[in-house]
Amino acid sequence: MSKQKIVAAYSGGLDTSVMVKWLSEKYDAEIITFTGNLGFSKELNGLEEKAKKTGASKVYVMDLRKEFIENFAFKALAAGALYEGAYPLATAIGRPLLGKKMVEIAEMENAKIVAHGCTGKGNDQVRFEMAVQCLNPELQVLAPLRFWEFKSREEEIDYALANNIPIAITKEKPYSIDANLWGIAVECGELEDPEFAPPEDAYQITVNSKNAPNEEKIVKITFEKGIPIALNDELLSGEILVEKLNAIGASCGVGRLDIIENRVVGIKSREVYEAPAAVILHKARFELEKLTLDKETFRFKNFIGDKIANMIYEGMWFTPLFESLMAFVDKAKENISGEIKMKLYKGNCEAISRKSIFSLYNPKLATYSKEDEFDHKSAEGFLKLYCLPYKTIAKTKKQEAEIYER
Repeated sequence: MSKQKIVAAYSGGLDTSVMVKWLSEKYDAEIITFTGNLGFSKELNGLEEKAKKTGASKVYVMDLRKEFIENFAFKALAAGALYEGAYPLATAIGRPLLGKKMVEIAEMENAKIVAHGCTGKGNDQVRFEMAVQCLNPELQVLAPLRFWEFKSREEEIDYALANNIPIAITKEKPYSIDANLWGIAVECGELEDPEFAPPEDAYQITVNSKNAPNEEKIVKITFEKGIPIALNDELLSGEILVEKLNAIGASCGVGRLDIIENRVVGIKSREVYEAPAAVILHKARFELEKLTLDKETFRFKNFIGDKIANMIYEGMWFTPLFESLMAFVDKAKENISGEIKMKLYKGNCEAISRKSIFSLYNPKLATYSKEDEFDHKSAEGFLKLYCLPYKTIAKTKKQEAEIYER
């Protein structure tokens, strides 16, 4: 009788490295690891050999950078999805794709169990398990970090060292780092105290703004239907555009975020992020939307974008409501095409030029020069009607006060 199979999500970091070894010791099962390359994965070199040494019988490593950016990150970008108004959701966007691929591998390998290395108080457990349950509810999910014997990352490090598991983390630099093309998330260690500024060694790619060049950099981003397609007039695939923009932004100190955020499980956490390309693209998109969308669509899209951000953060990518809201986004972004020039300088990022054939900006209506074509006389009637409800309320209040005084 063949052994049961467990497909384990494997990054090569501390938790998953320890998890594969632990699963191979605790379960009489064949451990199959899956690693998705979403970009910025420093631990991919030698990862297959490392996984097999720690107990895996089979290893899948998949290059998902193009699919991740074009089918996931750019969808969130078009929606204007920034969690709590700031976080571009790099880690959160990657999890549904990884969960989807893990399910596909489990089905291909005829495995009945999948495992992940997420903690019991983290967000990623929700994202992985929501993806699995939405795509294949028959699969059993194992989450060893919720019930194994290790009580701290220091104990995991001791276990890794005792079992000759190579890890990049040390007790002196105990950061937990999750990296992909859309952004890098850093937590643990000194970052857990919100009173203190993040140590410089917590940042992985961005220069400190005070050390950034003294010359500003101008980048031109071309959008087509809400999606960036060119950088400085060069047509690029999504993952290459993001890669290049990351390098430019990081060199200017753009993209550092230090955030207190509300986790899915109800606690607050302090997270440090680096997301140069995502920060630049979101600001550029926002400026283009202000130029091309009518007032009510613009306002409603911002409202929907906040809801979509919450849903992505909470792992609801494959739910019916998410699909319905994205249908609205697809319609709303039809005219979000044009060019935005962004100025990058010592950590700052701002739009300096906007251009679109769908621009709703009419210079002859906006100007105060002699070319002004706005009908100023129409404002009198407009204001009478616009103020009428509140004028009526004020009159009523005055009458009530007079009655009361009598």
